[in-house]
Amino acid sequence: MGMMRDYSKKYLGQEITVKIDRPMGSKHPKWNFIYPVNYGFIPNTKAPDGEELDAYVLGVFEPKEEFIGICIAIIHRINDNDDKLIVVQKEKQYSDEQIRALTEFQESFFKSEIIRQ
Repeated sequence: MGMMRDYSKKYLGQEITVKIDRPMGSKHPKWNFIYPVNYGFIPNTKAPDGEELDAYVLGVFEPKEEFIGICIAIIHRINDNDDKLIVVQKEKQYSDEQIRALTEFQESFFKSEIIRQ
């Protein structure tokens, strides 16, 4: 488990650009739920599942195509090969409870832990 995590850990505290392919209010193509937050990926990265590394953008209340922010935490899925970055505006902070509440629409299907610096 320790090794799997390292590929995403280097983003903690970094400013990163998220390309948003699931804007807030859009519907998941397969599971039909609505995204209550902007959700996307970090271009030119590769997660263990072979796709780009995914990210939740918190604290932005309108649909976006792109967002530049700070990675404050990682949701490490214990029963899935796919970590998720938590990206927010500079100076913003979210507690683990807030992160859980805001990502529950998708993360409730997985067992996970929240990792910080």
